[in-house]
Amino acid sequence: MDTAARRPAPTPGPAERTHYDVVVVGGGHNGLAAAAYLGRAGLSVLLLERLGATGGAAVSVEPFPGVAARLSRYSYLVSLFPEQIARDLDLSLELRSRRTASFTPSVRDGRPTGLLVARPEDDATAASFAALTGSEAEYAAWQRFYADVEGLAQAVAPTLTQPLPNVRDLSAQVDPAIWRAVVERPLGEVIEERFADDTVRGVVATDALIGTFASLNDPSLIQNRCFLYHLIGNGTGEWRVPVGGMGAVTDALLAAAVAAGVEVRTGAGVSAIRPGADGAEVTWHDGHSHHGVTGTHVLAGVAPSVLDILLGSPEGEKPEGSQLKINLLLSRLPRLKSGVDPRRAFAGTFHIAEDYSQLERAYAEAAAGRLPTVPPGEVYCHSLTDDSILGPELTARGVQTLTYFGVHMPARLFDADPEATKAEAVRRALAALDEHLEEPITSCLATDADGNPCIEAKIPQEIERDLAMPGGHIFHGDLEWPWAPARSRLDTPAQRWGVASSHDRVLLCGSGARRGGAVSAIGGQNAAQAVLELRG
Repeated sequence: MDTAARRPAPTPGPAERTHYDVVVVGGGHNGLAAAAYLGRAGLSVLLLERLGATGGAAVSVEPFPGVAARLSRYSYLVSLFPEQIARDLDLSLELRSRRTASFTPSVRDGRPTGLLVARPEDDATAASFAALTGSEAEYAAWQRFYADVEGLAQAVAPTLTQPLPNVRDLSAQVDPAIWRAVVERPLGEVIEERFADDTVRGVVATDALIGTFASLNDPSLIQNRCFLYHLIGNGTGEWRVPVGGMGAVTDALLAAAVAAGVEVRTGAGVSAIRPGADGAEVTWHDGHSHHGVTGTHVLAGVAPSVLDILLGSPEGEKPEGSQLKINLLLSRLPRLKSGVDPRRAFAGTFHIAEDYSQLERAYAEAAAGRLPTVPPGEVYCHSLTDDSILGPELTARGVQTLTYFGVHMPARLFDADPEATKAEAVRRALAALDEHLEEPITSCLATDADGNPCIEAKIPQEIERDLAMPGGHIFHGDLEWPWAPARSRLDTPAQRWGVASSHDRVLLCGSGARRGGAVSAIGGQNAAQAVLELRG
């Protein structure tokens, strides 16, 4: 699927009007979703995007000169995106299931082995648990735990596109034991109680740490909130591969917005939002001239701390991102010491140094200001599920992609010397992968037109620079529970939908909205519904 060929071409320059019903600031997936909903409802909508193209962190690019491979540069899988939103907006989007959920290499008694979890789980999954752990007990515990979590997910997922439920009402629909386990107690305690094997514990724990720097026993429960968001998508939590890459998601949203009559301006760096009694004025610069319009409502797809600046308020506390993203293009998949077929192992999430004890050791090192000695992370091969992102010549040669996401890599580690620390972090991450390979991963790298190895890495500082995400935080800040706490004020549509800001005419519509985390378009849908409710 050539997503680039179907992408509408927004342009820079002045707006066509002086006033709009809604001005959307930021053309990431949430901003595009909000604009599409409001345009389809008949409102006049202007969307302003600072960069030269829409998509934000959900984009596909060709990062290697002369190589026809469109990689998902930042975000890379889809789980939380509600099927309802795709239906509402008639999105032309295909999400494919991976035949492997995860593979976790391990060494037991000096013998390379691993834990293979198929999708759907099957006899081979049960056999893999038994071979690794020595009994059937750990797989039985796994099945019980995830059945419990699925019950929680099925209660929460339908509420994400509705006004915020009250915590009391929602908790009454969930088994009290799993509610306490996920919502009220540190996740580490629960994992340690339910599972005995260090590797199995780690596989469960990793969903709590994607983009979140925390100990598994952190009393703030930030790790629990991250865990919940990674397991509630559409009631199943399945992570799927977008055909055409992540850019296909935002290209589909852009097409829906343009078809709905939304006016899109790229290269529009918004400098100020000035709310008034009847709306707000938005000013921007397109690289040549200043422009301004008014909107009855303004939806901010930027991080809350960026919105504070645009509103002229004191800048809020800057969040801290925590990740190392590496994109690689391989001439071939590497062979594994365990003998597992790499086409099976890398089709799902391939866990590296993510045993429970390794995760906690890496957190302790990073919290003390040191790069983890053996960095935890996970990789997967997009092209095994969807080779449309590769040109025909690359496909014929057997070229494959590899995406790495490292955890416990907080921005603070890179502050003193970003380039040198980044190079060392990449070296350690690849060395941790090499521990399980028959050949170094660098020996499998393809080369670009200039003969350079096809590898690029992004640290939090580069995420901030590229995407204006403060601190490089992929969620725009710490995730919140996707419901209203007890005694919350829910007097206005913005409060009821979890998109309120400090001004009535300005609403959050990005990842900083209460339910905005991950590539979900929920923040955009919620903001659009709040505007429609306000307009009666």
